[in-house]
Amino acid sequence: MGHTLILDTSRPHESMDAYVAEPSGTPRGGIVVIQEIFGVNAHIRSVADRFAEEGYVAIAPALFDPVEKGAELGYDQEGVQKGLKMVAELGLLRPMQDVGIAAALIADRYKVKVGSVGYCWGGTVAMLAGFRLGLPSASYYGARNVPFLTEPAKANVIFHFGERDHSIPPEMVEKHRELKPEMDTWVYPADHGFNREVGSSYDEPSAKLAMERTLAFFARELAPQG
Repeated sequence: MGHTLILDTSRPHESMDAYVAEPSGTPRGGIVVIQEIFGVNAHIRSVADRFAEEGYVAIAPALFDPVEKGAELGYDQEGVQKGLKMVAELGLLRPMQDVGIAAALIADRYKVKVGSVGYCWGGTVAMLAGFRLGLPSASYYGARNVPFLTEPAKANVIFHFGERDHSIPPEMVEKHRELKPEMDTWVYPADHGFNREVGSSYDEPSAKLAMERTLAFFARELAPQG
């Protein structure tokens, strides 16, 4: 369903690949799919394909490209450690800027409103895209969210967490409700990574319900005006 294109990051001597999945009919909006710490791998491409099936143009920029071109990491300890090292090197500002570039390309090419969805590390990038770039965003289990929750938001964000996620304890989830009470914060009987159909953390009922809520959110937030 998808194809790869090259994004111009506007940084000297630096470009970035992006996976794009298009719907069969007229797009109802655009969504930037923001990766976990494992790169734009088969799972993230399948997420983009799923949003395309729901009528959205989905683009997944390879945010690790400035560090390692085409990185797709395993879900083992080695992959986790390498992914954590790369996100530490990248920080959050540069990936958020690249999400904005991907969103602008989709908005210009398809003449649609654009939002973002992100998972794990990408969940925090998606939240920042909502707060700072004005992209309506769905943030899945973003463990780095809390320090930024006091920022004013330019767009609405929906949050998804797993109650068995030891990296995001209940008090961190509650901070979202306390500091962003106008935004929906949902908790599921699942672990971190419950949306990823690869591995033991996958929880199909939770993933399905979160997706239903996310699609309803985008249907509302990305609806054409007028």
